[in-house]
Amino acid sequence: MSTPLLQVEDLARTYRLPRERLRGPAPVVHALQGVSFTIEAGRSLGIVGESGSGKSTLARLVMALDRPSAGRVLMDGRDLHQLPAGELRQARRDFQMVFQDPYGSLDPRQTVERIVTEPLTAQGSIAGTERHRRAAEVLDSVGLRSSDLAKYPHEFSGGQRQRIAIARALVTRPRLIVADEPVSALDVSVQAQVLNLMQDLQAEFGVTYLLISHDLAVVHHLCDDVAVLREGRIVEQGPPERLFADAQHPYTRALVAAVPRAQPPAPSTPGLP
Repeated sequence: MSTPLLQVEDLARTYRLPRERLRGPAPVVHALQGVSFTIEAGRSLGIVGESGSGKSTLARLVMALDRPSAGRVLMDGRDLHQLPAGELRQARRDFQMVFQDPYGSLDPRQTVERIVTEPLTAQGSIAGTERHRRAAEVLDSVGLRSSDLAKYPHEFSGGQRQRIAIARALVTRPRLIVADEPVSALDVSVQAQVLNLMQDLQAEFGVTYLLISHDLAVVHHLCDDVAVLREGRIVEQGPPERLFADAQHPYTRALVAAVPRAQPPAPSTPGLP
């Protein structure tokens, strides 16, 4: 049996807060408690939960931007948090992140080319001409033009900025993209465009997604499997179709009930316009 691309095993993260009293114990927050899942290459897993459920903490741990209190994050069987700094830097070309805010995640002082090629620059081993070629290539793949490389973020709409953020994530040709609320700051019509783009890119490049969202409808659109996170624990997991049709946990049923559904138009009354 092949090794899953990503394995998360009994992951926990505890934070100690400042003491409320001089001699009292420091309060403890259990942001994650025993979270486990796997993602096969080319598949998508959605993590759904309300604010404070531990979603963003999980994203940071998977990206090795924070260290777990317990548990492991394995990429191709290697524990990311045990890698020496140099090996982790090299491993990062295989996993990239798309952040929630397409306005705050792009440096307004940098051109699109500088923004998109930032991960390549950080690796330091790719010549400038190759960086430019790769930037033009990924910009084209997300529906923008190579002439846009010389522009600045303020010259683009919110949806276009998120396409730039996705291009930045794609430029290292990663195997895994962690997308933390990638469409929550966008209008509904633009959300659908970005999600469809992510689907197309997965079909073209075989990229694997870990999609973090508070919206069950968003992960239903994109993901093969969904894990419902509540108070730092996974309370239910399964295909989105099964969760929508037959959710077992009360919290999952509440999330399903909160998904907006289109209402049929009311029948017209005879004699009225």
